[in-house]
Amino acid sequence: MSLEKYEAKRNFKKTSEPKGGKSDNKELRFVVQRHHASHLHYDFRLELDGVLKSWAVPKGPSLNPGDKRLAMMVEDHPYDYQYFEGIIPNGEYGAGIVITFDQGTYESLAENRSDDVKELHKGLKAGNLKFRLKGKVLNGEFALVKLHNADKDDDNSWLLIKHKDEYAVTKKFSSEDLIPENIKELKNNKDGKVKKLPKHKLLNIDLPKAQPAAKKKENKVAGSNAEEKDVTARRYKPMLAKLEPKIFDDKNWLYEMKIDGYRALGYTGKDAALISRNGIEFNGKYEKVFEDIKALPKGAVLDGEIVLEDNNGRSVFQDLQNYDSQKNKRTLKYYVFDLLRLDGHDLRELPLIKRKELLKAFVDTFPDDTSIFYMEHTVGKGKDMLIKAQKQGWEGVIGKDTQSAYDGGRRSDRWLKFKLQNSQEAVICGFTEPKGSRKHLGSLVLGLQQGEDLRYIGNCGTGFNTESLKDLYEKLEPLITDERPFADKINYHGKVTWVKPELVCEVFYSEWTEDGSMRHPVFKGLRMDKEAGNVLQETPDKQLADETTVTYGRKKVKLTNQNKLYWKKEGISKGELLNYYRDIAPYMLPYLKNKALSMRRQPNGIDDPGFFQKDVDETHLPSWIKTEKLYSESNDKNINYIVGHDEATLLYVVNLGSIEINPWLSSYQTPDKPDYVVIDVDPHDVPFTDAVEVALKTREIFKRMKLETFIKTSGSKGLHIYCYLGAKYDYDFVKMFAEYAATLVHAELPDITSIERSPAKRPNKTYIDFLQNRRGQTIAAPYSVRPKPGATVSTPLHWDEVNDKLSLADYTIYTMPDRLKNIDDPWKDIHKTKADLKKALEYLKEQVEE
Repeated sequence: MSLEKYEAKRNFKKTSEPKGGKSDNKELRFVVQRHHASHLHYDFRLELDGVLKSWAVPKGPSLNPGDKRLAMMVEDHPYDYQYFEGIIPNGEYGAGIVITFDQGTYESLAENRSDDVKELHKGLKAGNLKFRLKGKVLNGEFALVKLHNADKDDDNSWLLIKHKDEYAVTKKFSSEDLIPENIKELKNNKDGKVKKLPKHKLLNIDLPKAQPAAKKKENKVAGSNAEEKDVTARRYKPMLAKLEPKIFDDKNWLYEMKIDGYRALGYTGKDAALISRNGIEFNGKYEKVFEDIKALPKGAVLDGEIVLEDNNGRSVFQDLQNYDSQKNKRTLKYYVFDLLRLDGHDLRELPLIKRKELLKAFVDTFPDDTSIFYMEHTVGKGKDMLIKAQKQGWEGVIGKDTQSAYDGGRRSDRWLKFKLQNSQEAVICGFTEPKGSRKHLGSLVLGLQQGEDLRYIGNCGTGFNTESLKDLYEKLEPLITDERPFADKINYHGKVTWVKPELVCEVFYSEWTEDGSMRHPVFKGLRMDKEAGNVLQETPDKQLADETTVTYGRKKVKLTNQNKLYWKKEGISKGELLNYYRDIAPYMLPYLKNKALSMRRQPNGIDDPGFFQKDVDETHLPSWIKTEKLYSESNDKNINYIVGHDEATLLYVVNLGSIEINPWLSSYQTPDKPDYVVIDVDPHDVPFTDAVEVALKTREIFKRMKLETFIKTSGSKGLHIYCYLGAKYDYDFVKMFAEYAATLVHAELPDITSIERSPAKRPNKTYIDFLQNRRGQTIAAPYSVRPKPGATVSTPLHWDEVNDKLSLADYTIYTMPDRLKNIDDPWKDIHKTKADLKKALEYLKEQVEE
């Protein structure tokens, strides 16, 4: 077959795309390539007659037989194109990035393999090409069907369709599913074997030859214009790593030295700039690095860290912040570990391991006297890397998923940091007077952001030298103020000079105390590259990835916006809420199983009134989310509810912004028969001790009827009393029973209770609410968080805890884990015995007659 069209479109002096290649004639091969050109699309290629028959598939292949993907047939490509990965230069046909999505062998559907080529030719000519793929990602039977246009004999529009077989999926298939990890979860069969491909060059790109370092110029440097600098700083943001407590070995991860310096993005070429993570220009301060970046002839964006090393190769952080090229004899270096852009091509979607290889090849062309160094890594052996870090005195280790894209401006769980010594960034809020022979200042008064306020975290009085004390005082003196930045008192009895909370430092410490202070803090240095408003507690439970995906077998839940503050005053994030529900799920799920869920979604936290949602659109839900159509009295129609099922479902609902979890009292199988009768004790403008008295009286009355009751805090302001029925009675009967029980309690405590629904008719009384016992009504589930100050939790209690000392504020997302470890489950026996309400009424009747 001719490659004339292919060759006519390309200038092989500029593009490194292959010209030819020859098949081994043993098996027919296929390849699918992701092509990031003007628009992302997928190139689908089948070997036939020594070339690759090719189609451009905008949305990519689907494993769902119901999807018919448009495929535009293009010119034949040479056989070796299946091995091509790299950059097609700007101005050339198809300019952009090409990487392999899947590859393997394929065959026709003929019974006799000797008829493969004949059968494929027949199908291609007829416009109905059927074949079987054997790839790493794509497996099973497919068809390419031509869309015939009567007006155009050469019409090239086809449809790519998956046949129904053991590899097909039934879920709605989107472009997001064209990630190999997602495909693996969808595939039912993993027997597809792929022939090992010959090793090929990873990125075919012409790199510049080594150039001598440019001479320094006194004229205005490019990129120094303030407006231009701001635009540059906004264009790219560094990808951030999440703190992790324990390192691991993984063949799909690489590990690098954690450097003790300033993070900086380097922009090469005529618009050269060296920009910190918070947008500060380092061009003048670290001029040697800047000049070396500026001298590079290719336009690129580098990510790395500026460090100052002593004669032993160890970084000296305090000297870096006060660096003076004329005075300092230490070695200034810029270690680069990522490449975001090269020659006008955005590389951020490339897998990290490929970006690293391209970066290494690029750095190898730099002059010998450059200050720019490639950050080496090891693959798979994280534990060995940490041992090396300990021996060589590194700050720690960075671990990165080799297949991760560059997610700029976000903290990702695809990049992790493992520290050998605890360190924390802190806002300098004041300083104390020096004592003895020390000059300038005694200790720093430190704080960090907690919601909208600053929280005091201790004083730091060690780790300084004479020069750093003088430098600190000179920087703090202009910030002196009479305003105290903390609402709470600090742990210091001497005089404190307060300063505007603008400067950020980093300190080492041994541990956090119970009251939230650092123990034994040691000054490390100022952080010019950090903003005071972004300084949060850096512990594994507090510093979260902005997004992460949790996997339960074949179910994946994407958790988003984890660092968004849901409780602004307390500084509690959405991620902390999600972590709470992950920890509490085993205790909570028995009360959600098979229950319809009514969602109150508050995506901006507890200050957001949010909106209620019962009805959901199945087409926008993962296929594994269980839904059920149930009649809703308030909506007067059948609506589609999410049904509580497992931890994945719970996290999916919480991730939608549902702070509290509100299930029906009945399961979807028996929607007219509740599993519980519930009495809601709601104190209205009265001491909480009244609610305790009412709850104890309610228990007493149920005991007279020989009924076992269980109690929990509402998490808001009252108490909920449950009695298990096991769907034995319908809602009408249960509601009448609850009303009768409430009447009995009110009769015995008339001065402090009311069963009037209207608050105006029950001033200064505790309301005994029995109206929750109706079809479709919901109540906060046991262990549900409530959107209230302090992140209080609706908490199951032992009855002996229900006394005058009971405080709802004691039960929060922070206290709950320890509580569950240290006490028996108060509700562990709730489902052991179904209550017999009719017999209970007979018992009560007998007592009255006596």
